[in-house]
Amino acid sequence: MRVTMLDGGHFTSAAGIWRRGEDMGRRVRYPVPAYLIEVGEERILVDTGLNPDAAADATRHYEGSEAIGYFELEQEEAIDRQVDLDSLTMVVLTHLHFDHAGGLALLPSTLPIVVQRREWKAGSDPEAIARNFFQPRDYEGVDDRVVLVDGDHDLLGDGSVELLLTPGHTPGHQSVRVGVGLIIGGDVTHFAVGLDDGRLPIFGDDLEVQLASAERLRGYRDGGVAVRPGHDPEVLVPGPVAVG
Repeated sequence: MRVTMLDGGHFTSAAGIWRRGEDMGRRVRYPVPAYLIEVGEERILVDTGLNPDAAADATRHYEGSEAIGYFELEQEEAIDRQVDLDSLTMVVLTHLHFDHAGGLALLPSTLPIVVQRREWKAGSDPEAIARNFFQPRDYEGVDDRVVLVDGDHDLLGDGSVELLLTPGHTPGHQSVRVGVGLIIGGDVTHFAVGLDDGRLPIFGDDLEVQLASAERLRGYRDGGVAVRPGHDPEVLVPGPVAVG
């Protein structure tokens, strides 16, 4: 079993957006991770990074979106330059935000996409789209290969990779447990210390529910499981990730 963090790009924006109490005038450059999980014959991509066109010109790519104005996007190499896409067997989306689903356009048109049912439903609801800053352009046209799951889910049927329902940041956010020693937490908390101090972003679908999800992941961490945060520049470095 191997896990590798890929470089999905970076975004720069006000520190106070992503961590309550931080200075809105201070801008921070945040990494955008994606992960390759290799288990037996399976090669699973978790999240897809930025869309290259969005990184080149976000305003043009997401024309009409006010939310994208908060971000300065950059990307040196898209996912398709870092991994053989034809070798992938499935992709898991932690959630539908543009920095996690943007690279879907690069993937083979037959690749299954595993998403929580409640997340996918929210992605087509106008009110949920507006509240969660979803960019439907990122995930349009893939309905025929979306695999919907409900709640915690044994992805491969052997306990090696489990999807954990961890909502709050978005309606159907999910984390990914790999083996017994690693959880890819997604955006339950953007920073590792968020599991302890609860200083979440200033936006979210349901911050109380998100805090409960953070508490759940903290329980795993306190039990010896490494929990990867969403966008912590002091923690997230591309390369091999210890599974435990």
